[in-house]
Amino acid sequence: MKSSMESPFKGKTGLRRLINAFGYSIEGFKAAFKHEDAFRQEVFLAIVLIPLAFYLGKTSIEKALMIASVILVMIVELLNSAVEAAVDHTSTEHHALAKRAKDIGSAAVFFALSIVLVVWGLVLLG
Repeated sequence: MKSSMESPFKGKTGLRRLINAFGYSIEGFKAAFKHEDAFRQEVFLAIVLIPLAFYLGKTSIEKALMIASVILVMIVELLNSAVEAAVDHTSTEHHALAKRAKDIGSAAVFFALSIVLVVWGLVLLG
């Protein structure tokens, strides 16, 4: 039995849950691409960098690390965008905690981008 605190949308199981989850993921990707400039830029960067990783990486491990670091940036950006949307939904007033939440999300994106620089630098420069 579900608790009264759970979402009424919970409860699908098996293949139906997987199909629904895939649909929600596609909708999330489309929403981020449409509404988030930074995410669009990172997608275009990935379109360039991922094929380059296959060309520039010497080993499978190098290629995997290069590709994973690029995908990590997009994952962190999606989470950052979700935090920003939730904060903005709660209130558009300036509030110290809202600023802190957004700044922390931005810092996470910065560190993910730093990982790209470190991984690609180590792979390319040895």
